[in-house]
Amino acid sequence: MRAILFAVFSCVCAAVSAAPVMLVPLEGAIGPASAHFAKRSIERAAKEGAELVILQIDTPGGLDTSMREIIKAILASPVPVAVYVAPSGARAASAGTFILYAAHIAAMAPGTNLGAASPVSIGGAVPQKDGKKEEDTMTRKVTNDAVAYIRGLAQLRGRNADWAEKAVREGVSLPAQEALKLKVIEHLAADVPSLLAKLGKPNAEVKSLEMDWRTRVLAVMTNPTVAYLLILLGIYALIFEFMNPGLILPGVVGAIALLLALYALHLLPVNYAGLALMLLGIAFMIAEVFLPSFGAIGVGGIVAFVLGSLLLIEDTDLPGFEIPYGLIAGAAAASAGFLIVMVGMLVKSRRRAVVSGREEMLGATGEALGDFDLEGWARVHGEQWKVRSSRPVRRGQKLRVTAMEGLVLRVEPAGINEGN
Repeated sequence: MRAILFAVFSCVCAAVSAAPVMLVPLEGAIGPASAHFAKRSIERAAKEGAELVILQIDTPGGLDTSMREIIKAILASPVPVAVYVAPSGARAASAGTFILYAAHIAAMAPGTNLGAASPVSIGGAVPQKDGKKEEDTMTRKVTNDAVAYIRGLAQLRGRNADWAEKAVREGVSLPAQEALKLKVIEHLAADVPSLLAKLGKPNAEVKSLEMDWRTRVLAVMTNPTVAYLLILLGIYALIFEFMNPGLILPGVVGAIALLLALYALHLLPVNYAGLALMLLGIAFMIAEVFLPSFGAIGVGGIVAFVLGSLLLIEDTDLPGFEIPYGLIAGAAAASAGFLIVMVGMLVKSRRRAVVSGREEMLGATGEALGDFDLEGWARVHGEQWKVRSSRPVRRGQKLRVTAMEGLVLRVEPAGINEGN
């Protein structure tokens, strides 16, 4: 009886003290934020003594640098990492396939798929004389590097290396059932409890981790659309500050926006030639306001701005890392509108009569403040001026300024030499 009680007590203690399982959801494009989240989650699991980390993924792919950062974290993890493609309808395409191959345990839910792991073409294809396309040297290098990488992961984990190579070279995909048959994965499970049961951990405590606010902010900042808007906000805010010195707020907002944009661009696959074209285009549009080029510089600026926007992100074929064409068109239209308004304001200001200084006083009208014959006082533009007149003047009489002699105005009664 004592033996039975001791056994029961031991089982209860074991259940209570059992190490938890960390569930880490990775959804959407693989980027700097998701890589940061996955790496920190694996490190946290190791510190808390977890017995398993489950990366539940649903991704169309993402950045090569972020993918490799996640894989490095998996390979260095002292805690076993399971990559689980779920729920039904999810996929582990492109970068997701590499991450799955790096895992200690690979599993998928029914109705999911993986594959299409061909690297994004950098140089495109070169046409041959017979009309066919031949991969250029850079594309072959990138493809061969990706093949070697995924085959190395497959051999490390004992998975199907030949199919992995086909996924890279031919871009093929595979449903969950076929992946199990071809030994690409080890388990097919409908949900996390089913997966844990197949792993011999049916009673394991599952802790679901979520992104903290810093990682969420990083995810927003590294969105190419947001980074693009931050660039525009920063540049135009600083321009507004330079045109209106002393406002302070536009300068502060512009500086912060530009710093955030530069940080985001540092983490994204940015083509700096595209960024330079954008800045050159904005500079041309500003120059159009001050130079009499009749629109030539302004039009060139708009063209440079649009081309730079299209070239800004290098890997535009990566899902989730493209700048929408509609946004580029809208930004170009807004810049063109800004240019038209500024040019219009400049033209009007040049045509407008001078409203300050000596020229403003000539021809101005005033009112005599008292009777005088040669010199006296008059109110002109709401100010008291000493005036001289060649004719006698009476209090309240309207006067017209004909000249300015230092701080004394030469006047004559209004109506003289005007048809009277």
